[in-house]
Amino acid sequence: MKRREFLRALSAGLAAAPVAAVMHPPVHEGWGPADVGMGGEGEKRVTKNWIWLGPDPDVSDDEYSRRFERLKRAGIDAILPEIFNNRQAFWGSEHLPVVAPVLERLIPLAHATDIEVHAWSHIMTCNVPDVMETHPEWYDVNRKGESARDKPAYVDYYRFMCPSRPGVQQFLQQRMRELAAIDGLDGIHLDYIRFPDVILAEALQPKYDLVQDSEFPEYDYCYCDVCRAGFKAAHGLDPLVDLKDPPANEAWFQYRCDLISRLVNEDLIPIGRAAGKQMTAAVFPNWRHVRQEWHKWELDAVLPMLYNGFYNEELAWVGEQCSQGIARMKDVGVSKDLYSGLFLGDVPAQKLNEAIDTSLKGGARGVSLFAFGGLTDGHVEVMQQRFG
Repeated sequence: MKRREFLRALSAGLAAAPVAAVMHPPVHEGWGPADVGMGGEGEKRVTKNWIWLGPDPDVSDDEYSRRFERLKRAGIDAILPEIFNNRQAFWGSEHLPVVAPVLERLIPLAHATDIEVHAWSHIMTCNVPDVMETHPEWYDVNRKGESARDKPAYVDYYRFMCPSRPGVQQFLQQRMRELAAIDGLDGIHLDYIRFPDVILAEALQPKYDLVQDSEFPEYDYCYCDVCRAGFKAAHGLDPLVDLKDPPANEAWFQYRCDLISRLVNEDLIPIGRAAGKQMTAAVFPNWRHVRQEWHKWELDAVLPMLYNGFYNEELAWVGEQCSQGIARMKDVGVSKDLYSGLFLGDVPAQKLNEAIDTSLKGGARGVSLFAFGGLTDGHVEVMQQRFG
């Protein structure tokens, strides 16, 4: 099974997968240095824990309530329901195909157990048939001149839109406005807010029969007319024609990072924040490979997906990535909380305490679990002992 097919199956837990003033988050207090390995005698640690999940319109309100009560006992403070999966919406959208308004149902049910709801939305990926047919120009183009609409990288759903296109910017802003208007929604969670992976995580490459020891043209985006013209206007060079080795050109790398950062900071965050929504994002540890300078984003929090198995790393790497991410944010003068994203497929219950420890020691304010479908009774027991 390919990695993203596996992730879709796993996140199916709730059931379907790889979402005024900002309210104060629920917290867990009483953490001493023996628990987190930080600070002096009597120091307390405040944490917040999250979980990604897939919404299911066929699950009853009573069953959702039981699930949320179980999550709350396990110290989960916020859920991230996947309300746009790049094809369909799970809220009452007026511009996207709607499965059912599940999000509106979840909000009061989760709030009844003192759990926040943050709408998890794919951003740059779009497989909506009407959009693909009507706006083929919206999609990324690789260095070979192939559109992500017609020939997506790696897997069929990897149809990424280009952040330089005004139509794309307006399309995404419309989504933010709809979500920001939902009463009681605590936050908006951005995912796939990047370019396609020019180099996959090490453990994933064999699954696609790849050895990516350089940036191959078919995975290097975006070289559409708008991106090329924008870079030429800024630097006097066409990245496709005038650069002998485009991947080696730091200005071209930075230009694409800035496209994503501008979209996040100027087009998306202000809409949610004006409505009092917390703005968060799921981000990559190997940020250079997806042109994702998330340390520069003016979010309320970041949830880096520190799926150590994908990178052939041990759990200690998770804490290292937390501390490195916090240091990058500090270097550019950006202050936001970081929550360590843990892939439960790589973190069985007997290793969960270790994963939490290394995350908190690395400076994370808590953990975010991917995903509900992989949450075992053993995981719940560990979480309940530490946070419940």
